[in-house]
Amino acid sequence: MQPIRLYNSLTRRVEPLEPIAPGRVTIYTCGSTVYRYAHIGNLRTYLFGDLLRRTLQYAGYEILYVKNITDVGHMRETGEDPILLAAEVEGKSPYEIAEFYTDAWLEDERLLNITPADVMPKATDHIAEMLSLTSALLEKGLAYEVDGNVYFDVSAFPAYGQLSGQRIDEMRAGHRVDIETDKHDPEDFALWKRAEPGRLMKWPSPWGEGFPGWHIECSAMSMKYLGERFDIHTGGIDLKFPHHEDEIAQSEGATGHHVVNLWMHGEFLTLDDAKMARSVGNVIRVTDLPSKGFQPLDFRYLALTAHYRSKLDFTYDAMQAAASGLRRLRRAAAEGADDGLVDLAEEPAAAHRARFVEAISDDLAMPTAIAVAHGVASDDALSPAQRRAVLLDFDRVLGLDLDAPPTDPEMQLPEGAAALLERRAEARAARDFATSDALRDELAAMGIDVRDTPEGQVTTLRP
Repeated sequence: MQPIRLYNSLTRRVEPLEPIAPGRVTIYTCGSTVYRYAHIGNLRTYLFGDLLRRTLQYAGYEILYVKNITDVGHMRETGEDPILLAAEVEGKSPYEIAEFYTDAWLEDERLLNITPADVMPKATDHIAEMLSLTSALLEKGLAYEVDGNVYFDVSAFPAYGQLSGQRIDEMRAGHRVDIETDKHDPEDFALWKRAEPGRLMKWPSPWGEGFPGWHIECSAMSMKYLGERFDIHTGGIDLKFPHHEDEIAQSEGATGHHVVNLWMHGEFLTLDDAKMARSVGNVIRVTDLPSKGFQPLDFRYLALTAHYRSKLDFTYDAMQAAASGLRRLRRAAAEGADDGLVDLAEEPAAAHRARFVEAISDDLAMPTAIAVAHGVASDDALSPAQRRAVLLDFDRVLGLDLDAPPTDPEMQLPEGAAALLERRAEARAARDFATSDALRDELAAMGIDVRDTPEGQVTTLRP
C-alpha cells in the first residue's frame, strides 16, 4: 500500500498516515447546515474531502467516509436558529427547509463529481446519542445544568485550545454564540438548550424540552459511526475554532482519550481576493457557473490548481484558464480512444505515474499532480493509447471526467463577454426578455452562442 503523508492541524506538521486498522481509513467531514444553498466556497471544502478520499482509495486503502447533515442546532451569534428563520421566511416547516436544501447541496456535489459519503447522518436522527453524550459529560463533572440549559465547563478541560492554539482569555470573543447570561464563564459552550416558547424543533430531555448545541452533534455522530477512535476529521479552516476545538473537548472529555488521530482543514475560496460570504454578497453557486460561460468541472479543475491549505482566488481569468486546461486534458485522452489496452507498468507511462503518486501522497499536492497530467498530455514518447490510459488512471483521483468529449474550442471568452453573460442572466431572472434577447444578439456577434437550459445559460464559443 502506498505510504501517505498528511498535514495534521493538531500537531502542525506533516505526518505519515498510520491507520488505526491497517489498510482501512475512517474519515469524518463536517457537512452542510441545510437552511440555504451552498456556494462554491463551501463546496471547495467538500472537494478537498473528496480528493482525500479518492487519493486514499487510489493508494489501496479501504475507506469508511461519514459526512453529517446539520439540520438543527446551528445557532447564530444572535441566538437564532437559521433553519427556523428560513422556515418562517419561506413559509415552510423546518423539516421541509432542511430536506429542500439538503437535496440542493447533494445535487451541487454531484455536479462537481464529489463521491457521496458512505454514511450521511442527520442531526435530527441522533438526538438520543447527543443526550447520552451530554449526560456522560455531566456525570464526569465536565458540564453543568442551569434551568434546562447544559453547558460544557471549559475550565474543567485543561487541554482546551490545543487545536486552535488560542488561550482561554483570547477565546472569550471567539464563540459564535456568546449571549447566554447563565453560564459560569463566557467561554463555556452549550451542549443542550432549553426550548423557548413556540419553538418548532424541540425534544424531551432529562432537563426539559430543548434542542442540541451545534458542537455536540458532530461528536455524537462521528463516534456513533466511526467509534471512539478514528483516523481523520476534516472541515473548513473556519471550523477549527470554535467548532472543532469544542468537539475535541466533548469527545475526549467523555472518553478520557484522544478520539481523532489527524485533523485536516481546507482554506478559504476568495472572490477577487475577498472571502466568499453571504454577508458581503459575493457568493456564487455551482449552478450559476453556466451563466458565466463555465461548466461545474471547470471549477473542480480550478480547485486542483491550489493546495487545499492555500487560499484560492476565483476570478474569471482563472476560470478561463481552468476551462482551457480541462479541454486540453480531455483532448489528449480522446485521441487515444479505441486504441486497445495499455500496460501502465511499462515505460514511459510508469515514470509519469510514479511522479503522480509521489505528488498526491505528499499531503495531496494536487497542483503538482495536474502538472504531471499535462506532462502526459504533451509527451510525444507516449502513444495516444498510452496517454489516454495514464490520464484516465489519474482521473480516478482528479475526478474531471477526462473521458468526456472536449466540446468547446480552446479559446478564452472575448473581453467583456463575461460581463454581458452576467447581465443576460440577471435579465432572464427578472423576466426582461427584450434585454435578454438583445444581449444574446450582442454575444452572438462576438462569436458566442447562448442556449438556455434548466440549469442556466450554456455558452459555446465558435472557432
